[in-house]
Amino acid sequence: MALRNAVLAALLEGEASGYDLAKGFDASVANCWMTTPQQLYRELDRMAAEGLIEARVVLQERRPNKRLFTLTEAGRAALRRFTAEPARPTAIRDELMVKVHAVDEGDAAAVRTAVALQLERSRAKLAHYERRRERMLDGRTEAEHLARAGRVGPYLTLLRGLAFEQENVRWAELALAVLTQRAAPVR
Repeated sequence: MALRNAVLAALLEGEASGYDLAKGFDASVANCWMTTPQQLYRELDRMAAEGLIEARVVLQERRPNKRLFTLTEAGRAALRRFTAEPARPTAIRDELMVKVHAVDEGDAAAVRTAVALQLERSRAKLAHYERRRERMLDGRTEAEHLARAGRVGPYLTLLRGLAFEQENVRWAELALAVLTQRAAPVR
């Protein structure tokens, strides 16, 4: 999947600056697509040149001017084509899993530290996603939200992010327990 598809999907929420998109990625599609601000700004420039998005400049007095991006009809058509294509199977490329796989030959203490750090990050992301879920529901039940929300996609991707981080927490706790037990002196 190209970054442009994630940007097009993010712009369905409405007009946004590059900064807003970068921030929004953390709150919306970060559980399925990661990018750096530099990659995002380069892609925005390419997409504007291709007519997939339009940019308007907002003049600001005490800050640099900012560009606000919106989807064009060509961008909406590109997004429709993308959603019509079959999805490719997900491939996991996770450096931590390679380290855990090699823990018996490597630095077990460093691997435990890396797993503990992942656990901390996953718990923080999980808390962030839970807060976002509460804001999205805005006092409604999940069933009410799913039946009446203008757009259901953001909530469904949020649910996937929640499930992913819940599983990351479960796995990291198990891995830490096993690695800690194996590191304990045998009596």
